This record gives sequence, structure tokens and C-alpha cells, in this order.
Amino acid sequence: MDRNLALEMVRVTEAAALSSSRMMGRGDRKAADQAAVDAMRRAFDSVEIRGTVVIGEGERDEAPMLYIGERVGSGWNRADSHAPKVDIAVDPLEGTNLCATGQPDSIAVIAVADDGQFLNAPDTYMNKIVVGPWARGAIDLKQSPSWNLSAVAEAKRCSVSDLTVVILERDRHTQLIDEVRKSGARIRLISDGDVAPAVAATQPDSGIDLLMGIGGAPEGVLAAAAVRCMGGDMQGELRFRNDDEVRRAERMGIKDKHRVYHLEDLAQGQVMFAATGVTDGSLLRGVRFLGGAASTHSVVMRSKSGTIRFIEARHHIGTKPGLEFLRQRAS
Repeated sequence: MDRNLALEMVRVTEAAALSSSRMMGRGDRKAADQAAVDAMRRAFDSVEIRGTVVIGEGERDEAPMLYIGERVGSGWNRADSHAPKVDIAVDPLEGTNLCATGQPDSIAVIAVADDGQFLNAPDTYMNKIVVGPWARGAIDLKQSPSWNLSAVAEAKRCSVSDLTVVILERDRHTQLIDEVRKSGARIRLISDGDVAPAVAATQPDSGIDLLMGIGGAPEGVLAAAAVRCMGGDMQGELRFRNDDEVRRAERMGIKDKHRVYHLEDLAQGQVMFAATGVTDGSLLRGVRFLGGAASTHSVVMRSKSGTIRFIEARHHIGTKPGLEFLRQRAS
């Protein structure tokens, strides 16, 4: 996978973040998500790849664009193209509610892998645990939360009370939250969006040591790509809500519905991850509008090299090609 593709992916997440950020705090999550989807899809047209969306906005009959199976990239336009053939996982606006209400940690996300290397995760839930490189190999999703906290603390050579765990604030996590509190660890409850906190859990200076609990399975694959690049560790187990989800998973090739997926099961081979902040958060700063210009804060990383780049960019809305949608929104 060409390393120059990394910057192209940042341009795509920047477009989605810039567009959706115009809807920040305006209370319309659907409009914010649509703005991100439209901008991301347009931006893909200029990227020299032969990409197939494997994690996207839903099935073809559920989403007009960025649906599972859609081909993206300019490489498909020529029969003799030598553009790389890659799998694409996207969440044009991770944390739609966060954007709509102006809360932290809404981001635009893309992950890229060689053809066939992402788990085709159905649109269901996944029980997850994520840690940084310092605790790689120490976690076991089949064990209790308190067991995992003790193992991570031992790997980090600290006490359990020094650890901070991110958990989605949901009724389904009442027992998990109680057990973590009884263990002595600290908790940061979040209302939506667990991709950014999962990535933050792999950074030594983020103030987050683990992510635990049940969230979206597609978001789990996106997070796994970043965790691979960061050298962290992750495990996940699908949690189905009904028989329809089980049947859909079987059609997608899932044979063992109780399997615990390890990091390399979720994202294999060479992978790339890019994200741009929409609202300020634990991983990235949000979009700033500066009167005729806008600033973005992005991260891009590759598993092959392990290089992690944080990119600050200033975009001149009046002159930069591809930002016509922002000029229209601003008028």
C-alpha cells in the first residue's frame, strides 16, 4: 500500500469534518451525518484507488452512498488502471449526536486495508476491550473486568486505582460499571462514539488506559485498524440483538457467533487509519472557522511503519477547490 495514500485519506476525512462541522450544535443529527457522507463521497472521486466499502452507511437498499459494496476512487474509471485495490471502512461522522449537540469526540474516520483484510462486521453490537502497547497480550475478554484491570495494572506496573477506563453510559453497562468501581479504577463515562476513545486508549498521554464495554461492531473494526497502527491490543465478541442479525452475519461469512476476535482477526495485513476532529475531544481538536478560512486537526497512521502523524491544516474556503459546499453553506 503506497504511503502517499495516507495524505489522500486525510483529505477525505477533512472534507467530511469541514462539512459536518457547519451543523455542530444545531440539533439535527441526520443533517450533520448527511453533510459528512456527501462530502466524503465527493472527496473519494479524486483518490487514485480501486476501493470497495466493506464498513459503511449500511446495505445498498439502506443508504444512497458509501453503502457496503460500493466502489469508490478514480481507479475504477479506467480498465487498465494500476491503482491499488483496497477495502475501505468509513464512518463519515462518528458521534452524530455529539456533533448535533456540540459535545466532545465527534470525528470523521476512514480505515484502509489490502483487499479482503477487514472483518466483514455486521451492523450489530460488539463487546470490546482496548489497551495500549504497554498491555499488549495481557487482556482476555473471556475473563472478568476486574481480572483484566489487574492484568493491565500489572503490565503497566501501577495499581488498579491508577487506571482510567472509558465506558459508554448505557443501561446494559450497569454491572460493568459497578465492577470497575469496586475494583478501584476510575471511570470516564461517554454518551456516544467509542472510536476516538478507543484510539486515545493507545496513547500514553491521553489519560485513558482502557476502553471496555459493548458498542457498534463496525466501529470496532475501525478502531482495530488504529490499534494495529499504534501497537496496542484489542479483543471483540459480537453481540446479536435478534435472529435477523444472526442471519445477516451468517450471510456475511460469520460462522461462530460466540468467537472472540483478536486484533489481527479484525484488521489483517497492512492497514491505514485517518481521522479528522469535528468537535474537540480526547484525540483531536475540532474544526475552527476563522472568517474565510477553517482549520482542521487530523491524525493518520500506518501499520507497516508504525508512523503516527498529527496534521494541522488551514483551508481557504474562497479559493480551495473542493470546498464549494462550504461556500454555499456560508452564503
